[in-house]
Amino acid sequence: MPYLLKTEPTKYSFDDLLRDGETTWDGISNPQALLNLRSMKPGDKLVIYHSNVGKSAVGTAKVVSVDATDPRNPIVRIQPVQRLKREHTLAEMREEPVFRGSLLFRQFRLSVVPLSAEQYDWFTRA
Repeated sequence: MPYLLKTEPTKYSFDDLLRDGETTWDGISNPQALLNLRSMKPGDKLVIYHSNVGKSAVGTAKVVSVDATDPRNPIVRIQPVQRLKREHTLAEMREEPVFRGSLLFRQFRLSVVPLSAEQYDWFTRA
């Protein structure tokens, strides 16, 4: 299952992930977001979204490993895949029929959001 991960680019940006090559996705406290992290599997596709500054999806990544033995602090390692051919703004997402009824807009403050395959494809096509 693909997921959208929200990050504040002033704290950790997609460029930081590209530079680091791999990172642990942590700092999550919302119970629903933690459940989504624990549900991840190695190989799951990710979209990285810059919140607050930019408010746009900027790149893709993948889950490398998941250790959910501590449900309050799952250890999810991710790697970058590539920068999107073009950024997709929040305004664009709101207008797209593929996001109608999406958890992305029903629980907007949720930092780890499951996506459908169609939503992921929307981000990754030109």
